[in-house]
Amino acid sequence: MNGEISISLAKNHAQNVAVCRLCSEPLQHTFVDLGMSPPCESFVPASAVNSVEEYYPLHAFVCSECLLVQLQEYVTPENIFQEYAYFSSYSDSWVAHAKRYCDQAAERFNLGSESFVVEVASNDGYLLQHFLEKDIPILGIEPAINVAKVAVEKGIPTLTDFFCTTLASEMAAEGKQADLIIGNNVLAQVPDLNDFVAGMKLLLKSAGVITLEFPHIEKLIAENQFDTIYHEHFSYFSLLTIEIMAERNGLMVFDVEELPTHGGSLRVYLTHENGPWQREPRVDTLLERERQAGLDSIDTYTAFAEATRQTKRNLLSFLIRLKEMRKSICAYGAPGKGNTLLNYCGIGTDFIDFAVDRNPYKHGRFTPGMHIPIMPIDEIVRAKPDYVLILPWNLKGEIVEQMSSIGEWGGKFVVPIPDVSIIDPRERAL
Repeated sequence: MNGEISISLAKNHAQNVAVCRLCSEPLQHTFVDLGMSPPCESFVPASAVNSVEEYYPLHAFVCSECLLVQLQEYVTPENIFQEYAYFSSYSDSWVAHAKRYCDQAAERFNLGSESFVVEVASNDGYLLQHFLEKDIPILGIEPAINVAKVAVEKGIPTLTDFFCTTLASEMAAEGKQADLIIGNNVLAQVPDLNDFVAGMKLLLKSAGVITLEFPHIEKLIAENQFDTIYHEHFSYFSLLTIEIMAERNGLMVFDVEELPTHGGSLRVYLTHENGPWQREPRVDTLLERERQAGLDSIDTYTAFAEATRQTKRNLLSFLIRLKEMRKSICAYGAPGKGNTLLNYCGIGTDFIDFAVDRNPYKHGRFTPGMHIPIMPIDEIVRAKPDYVLILPWNLKGEIVEQMSSIGEWGGKFVVPIPDVSIIDPRERAL
């Protein structure tokens, strides 16, 4: 089956036809077109702020056959991840989320000193460090050299490479098959889905388990999270599409959890077809809910573009009113999603004076496209802005708690997604 898909993909690419990366169907339906944008993690150093940036289309399509929402591969993973600006450990809530998962997985799957856990896209070791504390053998696979270096310094064995069937075959031949394979927020970043999932199957022991976490497109559509679309996220998934992907590659979904992370995510559990794990009823319950929400209908997807345009107009109208009142605005965070929002809406230094971020890698650099300067967190206290626009809105609770002191000078938070809302920290403290 995979061979037939690869031949079909190659034929369509030769004819310059955009095709689905999962089932090879020609892509004819627009999900949303966010215009031209630079890669969202290509933060600009001060020395290059007057240089030309590369812009690529942010035009998401939906496949009429398998309903996978996807971008074409304008930017290769090698270009995106050679030096990566995102370090998972800078989010306290994300590290806590990872620890809870490790505790649960170790107990549920009886992981111990004889087990082997592999995380694909292991970043800076934010997750595997918790298995290390339990003396469970681990291996991280992380293509970004600068990020992998931090994990190695934590004592986490890390292979600096892209995961694929070739690498999986080599590891399996060396007897390195895994009891548990973890892929948190990596599936969306894979241009060749079938090769990636086939590699996981090769690397998995006969009774092993794969867990994948990814933002749920049901939430993306329902809450208008268009800013989660950016070049390094090639694909956007429903459970319906995950079922198709698993079946094409000899795997089955046996469990699913709904998570609050990234604005609403799924954690799916996969194993070999006819494996020892029984399918949990909540898998079919969620599949039915997706059908009820229209995620099995192309019309649901093609209606999304107008909602996105309305959100853009609402946010710009709000910011214009603030500036006409001579209010000062800064941005908290410089995440990938924030750069999609800033570029699509055309929000630059005419609205936002500066951005702050906890990641020192970004300090002294500028956001791609809009060139908003990025500074340390303390700059908010020095400048005392009237409003703080929270770009990583999925972490708004954590950020409002950390930065509640802005209420001392009457500062307020602005959350742009799903609708513009204002949070007054003084009212929350009452």
